[in-house]
Amino acid sequence: MDLNDLMEQKCEWLKVDGPRTSIAVSSRVRLARNIDGHLYFNRAKEKQRLETLNTVLLAIEKCENLKNSFLLRMNNVNELDKIFLVERHLMSQEHMDELEGKALVIGDSEMISAMLNEEDHIRLQVLQPGFNIKEAWAIADTIDNELGKYLKFDYSNQFGFLTSCPTNTGTGLRASVMLHLSALSMTNQIDNVFEGISKLGLTMRGFYGEGTEAFGDFFQISNQVALGHSELEILSNLEGVINRIITREETLRQELIDKKEEIVSDRIFRSYGTLKSAKIITFAETIKLLSAVRLGVDLGIIKDVDLNTVNEILLLTQPAHLQKLLGTEGEAFERDIKRADLIKQKLNIETDKQ
Repeated sequence: MDLNDLMEQKCEWLKVDGPRTSIAVSSRVRLARNIDGHLYFNRAKEKQRLETLNTVLLAIEKCENLKNSFLLRMNNVNELDKIFLVERHLMSQEHMDELEGKALVIGDSEMISAMLNEEDHIRLQVLQPGFNIKEAWAIADTIDNELGKYLKFDYSNQFGFLTSCPTNTGTGLRASVMLHLSALSMTNQIDNVFEGISKLGLTMRGFYGEGTEAFGDFFQISNQVALGHSELEILSNLEGVINRIITREETLRQELIDKKEEIVSDRIFRSYGTLKSAKIITFAETIKLLSAVRLGVDLGIIKDVDLNTVNEILLLTQPAHLQKLLGTEGEAFERDIKRADLIKQKLNIETDKQ
């Protein structure tokens, strides 16, 4: 398996067969772990980083749940492929820097990945489609326990698992759900959601996670701290809040149809029409228009497109994905033309009639 193989397969976590996928796009659990007796990445020299990496890789080779995984050493990955991996939500932007001693492990379905020597020695991640945070946790917990048989994690009886960032200390757990909150955005209630969840120990991030902006009304909501709470407490708190947000989004979507159907339908069909007819289109514009189309599909306003198609377009029109699909670097203007063609192809629009 190599990175080009990933282009040939659909992301399992983007499929719409998970719970409540019309609003909850995907769920993620990430565990931060460090190896006892090994310097943390930001303090270690190159030789020590490589020693830590080899120690972790030996343990991963013994793990049944990771036996079909694919290993990438980051110093062998080119710039385009690094961006591609970030776009695929398999690694963070921070994992693109200081490459010596860093690696990425990818499971055969892309549901499981592990950044090695990012901020912590191990950043284990499990993705699931839809609102399925407990299943993601069950998988991550199983792998964590398996790794713990072969590695001694840095652990304090007082504080729990020790991590580079104090906000991860304790359980080392970050759980999040990617939500498509088009109705809350359309009714200008997103700021209220952000203020409300921040009081409950949660935070809202952008499309690619920490430090990124929201695109097309897609938001990641996650726990803010891991210290002082058990894993189940963190997950239950997140689940409860997400349930309320999804219910509110569902209610607002119905209210928009009941009270402002013409206005909402006009916005949706204008977005759909632009996607079907545009000759040149940027990714920022694409994701904004797709957001409206995704809402239209869920509300039954658009009947000739399904959510799987919308999600596939969302994935493939990202800059690095598009560039790999074309097989050439090209100028931004050229990519914008190709993006428009790809969208029409996925929507089954004949480009020669445009």
